[in-house]
Amino acid sequence: MPKHVKARAPQDEREERAVRKLARSHHAPSDWIWHTRMVVESWAGKSPDQIAAELHCHPQTVRIHVARFNQRGIEGLGVQPGSGRKPRLSEAERSVIIALPSKPPPGRLVTQPDGTMVARDENGSAQWSLDALAQAAKEAGIRVKRSQIRRILLKEGVRWRQTHSWGTPGDKDFVPKEPRSSPTTPSHRKGRRPSVLMNWGQ
Repeated sequence: MPKHVKARAPQDEREERAVRKLARSHHAPSDWIWHTRMVVESWAGKSPDQIAAELHCHPQTVRIHVARFNQRGIEGLGVQPGSGRKPRLSEAERSVIIALPSKPPPGRLVTQPDGTMVARDENGSAQWSLDALAQAAKEAGIRVKRSQIRRILLKEGVRWRQTHSWGTPGDKDFVPKEPRSSPTTPSHRKGRRPSVLMNWGQ
């Protein structure tokens, strides 16, 4: 069960005013506004799942940024600096990618209210693969390679691969099933039928 993360109480009135002001701002960097809103909603008693639904992101994204606020205060709410180049994807785009595996794949049959089963895209994949996720991201207006999607999902701890037998050997993300264990009772080999000469001598 996912861990419930809640934003700590503000250390003083100054910190609370700063967080709430950023959450209402129209001119601050979008990532600061987005992350401070997560904290404010957490202060209101909402769970990561509820906050994620309101902000259209993945609950794990909410947990990450609320935890950073708990550790570093308001300074932990912006995009974390790194030694390499700045990420091409925005935080909002990353969150869309993280949320994709939690949705039904486009080719999977979904039961409708009238009992019929319909796929959103009959030609689409019935299970999530990196190629299918990249296509879904593209349809959402996000151009990203499958290798980058893989890194993002692994970093966030989001699973997308299925270990069922739905995959095919031609799928790059196909995970073969483990070999079957040998049966408890070995099957008897069919012996050679006695030759006519052997029967003749009896």
